Amino acid sequence: MMFGVKIAHSLPGRTRFYIPKQLEISHIETWLRSFPGVYSASYNQVTGSLLIYHHITLSLYSLKLFIHKYKHTLKQAACSWKKAIPIIACGTVFLVNWYLQHSSYPAVVKALSYWLSTFTAISTSYEVIKDGVVHVLKERKGNANTLTAVSIFASLYMKNPGSALIITLMSTISELLTDYTSEQTKHYIHSVLKLDVSYAWRVKEKGVEEKVLVENIQVGDQVVVFTGEKIPVDGIIIEGNGTADEASITGEYMPREVSGGDNVYAGSVLQSGHITVTVEKVGEDTSLSKIVKLLEEAQEKRAPIQNIADTIAEKMVPVSFGLALVTFFLTRNLNRAMSMLVIDFICGIKLSTATALYASIGRAAKEGAIVKGSDHIEKMSKLNTVILDKTGTITEGTPVVQQVIATEGFNQEDVIRLAAAAEKNSTHPIADAIMKQAKDWNILIPTRDKNAQIETTVGKGISTWLDGKRVVVGSLRFMNELKIKTTTLLQHMQNDENVIYVAYDQTLVGVVSIFDKIRSGMHRAVHNLRHQGINDIIMLTGDKRTVAREMARRLKLNWYHAEALPEDKAFYVKRYGRTGAVMMVGDGINDAPALAHADVGVTMGAKRTDIASEASDVIITSDNPEMLSELVGLSRKTMNVIKQNFIATFAINGIAILFGALGIFSPIVGAAIHNAATIGVVINSARILWLGRETNESQILRSA
Repeated sequence: MMFGVKIAHSLPGRTRFYIPKQLEISHIETWLRSFPGVYSASYNQVTGSLLIYHHITLSLYSLKLFIHKYKHTLKQAACSWKKAIPIIACGTVFLVNWYLQHSSYPAVVKALSYWLSTFTAISTSYEVIKDGVVHVLKERKGNANTLTAVSIFASLYMKNPGSALIITLMSTISELLTDYTSEQTKHYIHSVLKLDVSYAWRVKEKGVEEKVLVENIQVGDQVVVFTGEKIPVDGIIIEGNGTADEASITGEYMPREVSGGDNVYAGSVLQSGHITVTVEKVGEDTSLSKIVKLLEEAQEKRAPIQNIADTIAEKMVPVSFGLALVTFFLTRNLNRAMSMLVIDFICGIKLSTATALYASIGRAAKEGAIVKGSDHIEKMSKLNTVILDKTGTITEGTPVVQQVIATEGFNQEDVIRLAAAAEKNSTHPIADAIMKQAKDWNILIPTRDKNAQIETTVGKGISTWLDGKRVVVGSLRFMNELKIKTTTLLQHMQNDENVIYVAYDQTLVGVVSIFDKIRSGMHRAVHNLRHQGINDIIMLTGDKRTVAREMARRLKLNWYHAEALPEDKAFYVKRYGRTGAVMMVGDGINDAPALAHADVGVTMGAKRTDIASEASDVIITSDNPEMLSELVGLSRKTMNVIKQNFIATFAINGIAILFGALGIFSPIVGAAIHNAATIGVVINSARILWLGRETNESQILRSA
């Protein structure tokens, strides 16, 4: 038995399920025929059984899950209708009752209409009334539903069921709008990020392709993806090429050209070409699944502003009751006293705040950023300092050889050949740059001496042995320690270059300058952050001081800290944090301590490490640094919208309470104004999700 579905009997390729009759699954046959491997399906309404003919390798568990998914879809549709029933019922009954009470119908008809209105008001508000009463009994204090329940009963006591209907009708609409925004956020995330792939083409022995269910794919398998298909796994291309749309993963709207050796991700769409991929991650381990999980968890984390809103709302409950009592004692008018109950500040504050934060998380996801909790939205709106890691964040993180200078008696190829002999097994980015240069120049890399060890001196360089002589690749400091003369070449090198020196047999062979290009859009990102009022933009790097100084000058940063170890980066983050909120942006393992200590830790780019992503609060899936300023702008806009809602809620409801106390408004008008204001502030919050993409969020902020 599983999900109310059990197997009656099963033979190879033929299975009969028993399904509860009350489900009334009229379209389940069509639904099941869409499942890969199912040939036919017939449902018997009388017996509640479902007969399926399928491929003999098809998992029965997979079929059960698929049936459960259909049941869940039906329940969701039914649930949506249930939410709309109170609105339809209250609206219809209110209009009918109003018409009958103001017409010349017999008294018995009017009486029936009155009791129908009373019954409708109570039945559609049952859950609200129940929660309000239970909360008082358990917590010894009222909540928003307590106030609503008292308002409804007060309206009925005064023989004014129309007021009770309006209270129920409009409060249901405002809550439905909040739920709608939350669900739209989730729906958007899932519609953009869902894999939505049931099968894959797995490569068997001798290159034969077979169509299998995605859940049967394992790490190490090879799968083929054709034009127009979604890539079902994370992996590395081993054959073929094409164009991949990775907007759902990276947020980049421009497709990426992919070929052998490139990584591809589940959920991406192969727009053209065909590729063979070696599977590295499947199922819940893929980047896509992790993004969805993080976004779902984010909606559960509350921001401080939500706690403030809830606290204010909670304290306003006794205030509303107090105002009602004072008004009654002063005026002896129950209508005026009831106006104090039907008009409150609670719903507008709580619902609009939650809606704004949900919408903000959804909007960030739409633009390619995962915000792990609404509290981070609030923190980003208060930033004083942004700290940027250099390599991989400010720069592209893929250094290349910019210049090669050889000493007398050697040529440029000699410099790269000897450097490559020492660096060919290193994973350092500089080693990658040298090996790439050797490949571009078609240089044959010599084999090191037998049993020759690679000696690495952290922070200085590397050395090995070739033809019985020592090859050294490293910094100027390393050369000086080994007493290798270098002075003749120093005047040729620029201060902003990473320079490594290459020596052979205690003789300097030449120097190689390494260049790491500033990431496209970084200049605009820094400019936009300053425009948004962030005064301090700092760079942290483990690189040498001359390189850091030049990089800071080019980007017009406030300051830099060079030659910083991971613990140094964490120290600087904590130091700047003493004067205000700090955002730290990085992508590597060495950035993880600093990311964890920042008020808002951000990892950025496709090359980010898992450890850095775990330690961060925000993950920018693209390599676009302008997302930093967009996120700050979005967070400030969100907090501005919340402040607007606070002001509007207090102003409109405050005026309505005053007019109600003076007898200018009847309770039914007061209820309409109060709930209309609540709906208005909820819509104001929801528009964050509906706004179109702008160049940056600061422009949206100014136009709002």
